[in-house]
Amino acid sequence: MNKIILSLLFLAGMMASSCYQPSLEKNLPLQSELDEASPLVVEHDFSSNGKKHSAPLQKELYASQAISAAHFPEITESVLTALKQQKKLLKYKKRKTPQKVGNLMVSNEQLQKTADILMKAKNGDLAEIIHQLDAHKIKGQDERGNVHFTGYYTPVLPVSSVQSKEFPYPIYTFPQDWQGVLPSRKEIDGDLVLKGRNLELAYAKSLIDIYIMQIQGSGIVEYEDGTQELFAFTGSNRKSYASIGTYMLEKGLTTPQHVSLQFIKKYLREHPEKAHEILFSNPSYVFFKPVNSMPKGAGLVPLTEMHSIAVDTRYIPMGSILLASVPVVDNKNKVVNHEYRLVVAQDIGGAIKGPGHVDLYTGVGYEGRRQAGRLHHYGNLWLLLPAETENPALALK
Repeated sequence: MNKIILSLLFLAGMMASSCYQPSLEKNLPLQSELDEASPLVVEHDFSSNGKKHSAPLQKELYASQAISAAHFPEITESVLTALKQQKKLLKYKKRKTPQKVGNLMVSNEQLQKTADILMKAKNGDLAEIIHQLDAHKIKGQDERGNVHFTGYYTPVLPVSSVQSKEFPYPIYTFPQDWQGVLPSRKEIDGDLVLKGRNLELAYAKSLIDIYIMQIQGSGIVEYEDGTQELFAFTGSNRKSYASIGTYMLEKGLTTPQHVSLQFIKKYLREHPEKAHEILFSNPSYVFFKPVNSMPKGAGLVPLTEMHSIAVDTRYIPMGSILLASVPVVDNKNKVVNHEYRLVVAQDIGGAIKGPGHVDLYTGVGYEGRRQAGRLHHYGNLWLLLPAETENPALALK
């Protein structure tokens, strides 16, 4: 009975999380910057000279490769934490049949075994452990292996438990007893159709702060006495999402180089009279509920900073463990190198479509926001599965 309940909880979480999947407002780099920093037509050469070379087109979704210990990250405590959470996710998931992803069939048993192999590497010979794994490179956005890495985070939002001049804007939970079509953002925040229905969880200083928390899917609210609480996604009004960044571009209020949530927040702070016009251009609305837990993804397990990723599960199965070549940027948002990192597929998102885009969870609050805002470049991804043979591992090519 417990197993059935866990399976139902996982399914419910997947359905709830997938109800609202916004396209995140990202400040994407110019094509010239991409060409200079992380060109789409090249990949990393793992040979000793470190030079880049042209990558061939990849016909299949995954190209099988072996792993070199020289380019494999250390199994740190944070990696172990992510792997332990991944094992919990796979236990909840309970998928009985393998999932077909492109040219691969991936089972829960394989993913569980991958986690077990990697967890043993903490106290074992990393090279020997890696011989038990195969890497399958995903073809990426350009079919040459290049995957677009972006970031998302959990904002910390100052709130009050009572409405006041400083905190006038309500954060609502889902109207369970609502009859008929759910109201739009304009009807909720403009016409105040939910007022007086005892749905207010807390009050924020601005509508854009609430909007940003809705975009991220959850947030930590901090009350005036310093106590904090996690507000998690509990449903949406089921209206189609419309990008407010696109609206601002169409109205000539910004340029493609400045379409980011940070810019929009600054713009609305300087032009408060535009807040309703811009925010109401997106009719979609997200509701929250207070939960006593850490931030979780669609996989219903706590996210691990700089290791959990949101994926399109049609191409990367939920519960997957992957080796990532993650772009590292300098203070000018230019890619200076790539670092190898183990990442775990534990979330989904509306902007994450196809085999060429993943969203890396960057943490909580200001630092998480800073890291997420800087990540919008290209790297590579390898799905890790138990090796089919005992052949010695070869270097990635």
